[in-house]
Amino acid sequence: MTLNLMGRLVFFLCQLFVLVLLSGNGLAQTASIKHSPADVVKRYVELDHKGARLDAMSAETVASYTGWNEEPAWGHVVVTRGFVVAEQYRQWEVVDRLEVIIPVTFQVIGSVYLETAGFVQRVETEEVRFRVKGVKNRWKIVEPMLPPHVGQKRMVNFVRDAWVKETDPTKRDRLGALQEELRKAKE
Repeated sequence: MTLNLMGRLVFFLCQLFVLVLLSGNGLAQTASIKHSPADVVKRYVELDHKGARLDAMSAETVASYTGWNEEPAWGHVVVTRGFVVAEQYRQWEVVDRLEVIIPVTFQVIGSVYLETAGFVQRVETEEVRFRVKGVKNRWKIVEPMLPPHVGQKRMVNFVRDAWVKETDPTKRDRLGALQEELRKAKE
């Protein structure tokens, strides 16, 4: 390795280190007990909507917002058009100073069943009540453990990626059909 290349590598690693430090600080600020517990719920639901819980590598990004260490393997994914987090404390159920229940409303369009690559359209509004507790000076979601609630566009892209990687023609056909169903799903 040349000296110039080594210098570039060290510079890149230093930049990466600073980026990691800054992102960790952002998380600490969001989850800090000094901030609204709705910020934690909103960040968790945003990441879930973007598909962060669809694979093990990205699931770690949401783990810091929850009180559980591991999630079960979900057999299905709820596909949504959007969500609304109740950000005003008047909309919450306040249990005590360090525990609140924050409602989130999802616009559900259906569910994808992973084993069969099937889609069941089910248009509805779903309200989920997130229990958030102050744990070690940080807000943590302690319940419920619910299956991933992923946005329609992200789910279409996830299925397309699976279709590209699949080598079995039968499974590929099923994934292609699923992608079309998801794309055409309406409210």
